[in-house]
Amino acid sequence: MKNILIIDDDIHIGNMLEETLTKDGYHVSRAYSGTEAIYVLSETRPDLVLLDLMLPGLNGEELLPHIKGIPVIVVSAKIDIDSKVDLLLNGAADYVTKPFHTKELLARISVQLRNVVSSKTASILTFDNLTLDTNTHIVTVDNHEIRLTRTEYAILKLLMQNPTQVITKSSLLDHISEDTPDCTESSLKMHISNLRKKLREFHNRDYIESVWGIGFKMSNSSDG
Repeated sequence: MKNILIIDDDIHIGNMLEETLTKDGYHVSRAYSGTEAIYVLSETRPDLVLLDLMLPGLNGEELLPHIKGIPVIVVSAKIDIDSKVDLLLNGAADYVTKPFHTKELLARISVQLRNVVSSKTASILTFDNLTLDTNTHIVTVDNHEIRLTRTEYAILKLLMQNPTQVITKSSLLDHISEDTPDCTESSLKMHISNLRKKLREFHNRDYIESVWGIGFKMSNSSDG
C-alpha cells in the first residue's frame, strides 16, 4: 500500500484529502506545519507528498528543498504562473490549484507514483535505509543527504550495485576509474574509511565491511 504524506495546517482540507485517499486505497500520514513535516520525514519515507504552501513556521517553499527523492505535488491557492514555475524548477513534481477536483488530484497522484516506479528501476539504488540516486548523485541515510566526494560516490555506487557480492580491491579500482581518476591502491583504504564515517553520521552503523585479504562488500549488520 502506497503511503502519502499530507502537509497542510487546514484540518478540514486535510480530513477531506485523507478520506478521499483512504477510499482510493492509500495509507495516509499527516503533518500540520513545516517543522512537524521535517520530523515525520525523518521517521518515515512516504511514496508521495501533498504540500500546502501556507504553513505555520517553515512554509512550503522553505520546506520543499528538505524533501529529497520523493515526488511532491504542491496543493495551493496561489495561482500566479511565476509561483508555479519557481516551485516546479525547485523540485516540485506537480502543482494543483485550490479549489481542485478530487478526481484530477487522484489522477495526478497516480501519474507521479507511476513515474517513480519506472525511474526507480533505472536510477535509485537502495540498501536498508541508504539510498543512492544515479541521476542526481544524491545519497541519503534516513532522508538525510550525505555529501560525498566523487571518489566516495563511485565506490558506494559500485558496492550498492552489487550488494551481495564481495568486490575485490583490484576490481573496485578498475570499475571506479571510469567515474573518478583520484583513487589509487594506496589511497583506497583512506577513501573507504572517510565514506564509512560519513554514512555513520546519521545512523550509527557500518554499511561497508572489509573482507580480509579480498576486498569489500555491503554489510547487513545493524549493530556496527
